[in-house]
Amino acid sequence: MLVAKSMPNLTKRVLPVLIACLAAGLCSVAAADDAASSMPETLEGHGGPVRSVAIAADNTHVLTSSFDYSAIYWLLEAQKGRELMRLEGHDAAVNDAAFVPGGDIAVTASDDGSVAVWNLDTGEMLKRFQGPGDKVLAVDVSGDGRYAASAGWDRRVRLYDLKALEEVAAFEGHRGNVNDVAFSPDGKTLYSASYDGTIHSWDVEERKPGRPIYSHGWGLNIVRALPDGKALLFGSLDGSAGVVDIESGNVLVDLAVHKGPILSADIAADAGMALVGGADGVVRVYRMADWILLHTFENPNGPIWGASLAADGTAAMLAGLDDAAFLWQISPRKSFEPPLGEFPRRFQVSSDAGPGELQFARKCSVCHTLTKDGANRAGPSLHGVFGRKAGTLEGYVYSDALKNSDIVWNEETIARLFDDGPDVVTPGSKMPVQRLKSVEDRDALIAFLKRATDPAASSVSQ
Repeated sequence: MLVAKSMPNLTKRVLPVLIACLAAGLCSVAAADDAASSMPETLEGHGGPVRSVAIAADNTHVLTSSFDYSAIYWLLEAQKGRELMRLEGHDAAVNDAAFVPGGDIAVTASDDGSVAVWNLDTGEMLKRFQGPGDKVLAVDVSGDGRYAASAGWDRRVRLYDLKALEEVAAFEGHRGNVNDVAFSPDGKTLYSASYDGTIHSWDVEERKPGRPIYSHGWGLNIVRALPDGKALLFGSLDGSAGVVDIESGNVLVDLAVHKGPILSADIAADAGMALVGGADGVVRVYRMADWILLHTFENPNGPIWGASLAADGTAAMLAGLDDAAFLWQISPRKSFEPPLGEFPRRFQVSSDAGPGELQFARKCSVCHTLTKDGANRAGPSLHGVFGRKAGTLEGYVYSDALKNSDIVWNEETIARLFDDGPDVVTPGSKMPVQRLKSVEDRDALIAFLKRATDPAASSVSQ
């Protein structure tokens, strides 16, 4: 079994790899300068942690998806990211987004249990496939753009015909949540990774189960089909990653072990490179010809939920707990690489914070701001919320349930949200259920909110 390891001396490791890479035509210093300089340092615009990022094949467009219930379609120009449109229509966090080759179409997957197809010229939602309600974590699109597939917590792999805009199959066989899905390079086979620790195959053309490929023991979060069509890249909950032969099911390569679950991966076929990112904040890039470790980036500020390699492998966009996606310039490497995002984040408060502020940080801050100029996130700003009629804050897209509600927010109605839940108080709204351990915690939170959102008081930075 081949084990890919890095040499301890940085010069001894990088110089031979760079020489070999240039000799093999896998990288170019001039091309690296051009590609790296064309991408922005950050893509800022979301109102919640970014869950996924996808760079288009042309290196000029990007899709990001976020906890704020939206995806954003970006144009990269002059080292800046310009927001072309915001794709809104899901009722919960958007976990993944993918481009459809050969057209201005995108596919998204959400915690609300649905998969949506979007027209990127108009921003119109062309179709929404509503499943049984379980989370959908990942989507993939076949290379010819004909099919999309989704991985869901209903233990099914679903197949969609993008021309007919129809769900054409729901494959069953996993004994746990399905966390990821990938098409083979020829689009004839689907591969799925599950919490049950297995990778299964599914016949796209016959629309029937194939065969189990691999059993890991720990739950699997990631599967990617390699360009040769003969092997799969996988990532596990135990932090291990590797390459498995499709025909035999044998592990061909054990990659470096992360200190937490593997959460993201991507492949740049033309560059011959693969990327793996983990909950430990570590990102590793490998050369697929021999699985030599080329580059490592360590982000002390948190996990790498989403990652996408540029087509030429000279840069990647990374996403985690922040409201933005960040550029990692892979080649040429920068002499100083700052951590991604800011620390502490708004939901990470000090232990000496008051009980109400602590509850807000834990339960509310990812979805809501407190100040007048605070951006709307998954939920609207709470500035001036006391005495405000539900569903009336300008600039926020409310559900019909809240727009048609007669509720006026005060101590009593806000308390009911935590006592009875938004599913009872505002049925049909997008508000997630949040529970507090005690009446004391609830009252402390409401007291804090009343102070922090009072327009007459000094602003609180959230």
